[in-house]
Order: sequence, then C-alpha cells, then structure tokens
Amino acid sequence: MFKIKMREEWCKGCYFCINICPRKVYNYSEEYHPKGFKKVKIEKEKECIGCLLCEELCPDLVITVLKNDKES
Repeated sequence: MFKIKMREEWCKGCYFCINICPRKVYNYSEEYHPKGFKKVKIEKEKECIGCLLCEELCPDLVITVLKNDKES
C-alpha cells in the first residue's frame, strides 16, 4: 500500500530507519556504501504501514514514503 523511495547517495549510515521501524521494513545490506558503511536496504516494503517514523527521523531526508493507490 506504500511505496518507499530512498536517495541512497544522501545516506550517512545512522541506521535510524532500521532501528525505529515498528514493522522491520529496513535491514542492513551486504553491500557497502562508498563512504564505508553497510547500505540500508528496503527488505519488506509490503509490511510498511505508513507511520512515517523513518521519513520524519531521517536527518538527511533520504527516505520518502508515498501512498500507493494501486493494490498489487
């Protein structure tokens, strides 16, 4: 029901999104960011409830949560 967009190049690896999400939508990737930290991956986008905690707490405006009108 929700679409999550991430501006990966803006991420600094604070991992607030991983730690704050009540549905555990985010996780650590096996890949590393060019800055040297593990990337954040959207692991369970279908579990997103649109609480916007990740979007509001991200200090670098990396995350945008959009309402997806298409049920698929």
